[in-house]
Amino acid sequence: MNGLEMIGKWLMVIGAAMLLLGGLLWLLSRIPFLGHLPGDVRIERPGFTCLIPLASSILLSILLTILLNIVIQIVRLLIHRGPR
Repeated sequence: MNGLEMIGKWLMVIGAAMLLLGGLLWLLSRIPFLGHLPGDVRIERPGFTCLIPLASSILLSILLTILLNIVIQIVRLLIHRGPR
């Protein structure tokens, strides 16, 4: 495998990851309560709005940590199982 082929494969993987991340962000923007939880700070002045989503960030962090741990456990199970 030459260098350009390897670079091409990595660019495909990065592009797929960006597509998944963009889709996830698009879906998360559709959740109505995200960014409006108690604990999310919103400062509004004429011509200026600052949103600091503390509670939403903590909630997303917890949910993504749980999801990632589940995925890691499934991958470990499949690796230790080996090919059939």
